[in-house]
Amino acid sequence: MNFAKFVIVALLMLATVDASKATVRIADDRGGRIGNYLDRFRALRSSHDTIVIDGLCASACTMVLGTVSHDRICVTSQASLGFHAAWDAGADGREVTNLAATKMLYSMYPSAVKRWISARGGLTPRMIFLQGKELMGMYKPCYLNAQTEQR
Repeated sequence: MNFAKFVIVALLMLATVDASKATVRIADDRGGRIGNYLDRFRALRSSHDTIVIDGLCASACTMVLGTVSHDRICVTSQASLGFHAAWDAGADGREVTNLAATKMLYSMYPSAVKRWISARGGLTPRMIFLQGKELMGMYKPCYLNAQTEQR
């Protein structure tokens, strides 16, 4: 095999290896601190990975919708997005709505998701779930394979 053919074959092999690492699966993610998720999803945005939502993605996890490009997100029939107002722990340990953080969260979401949230009363302390046909109508469907990495 001459050198040019060798280089082409090597490049094709590398492209195949990179493609196998180009999918991140989100499932059973109940959320957490907003700052941690912003950092995580900014890194995913920079990676150009495809995001597969295949189960629960709630609270701060839903920030993926506003951080990663819409065309790089797909959902399975198991996907469920849970939205609620952002909160802080109050002096007595109870949850207190953080209006600034709630507005920031809402502003990140794509228009279709904002309309869906608004039609259900907005972001409140009560969790609301976007799933099934409604969710599948907003995002392209995806199908899992054995090479998907869960984060």
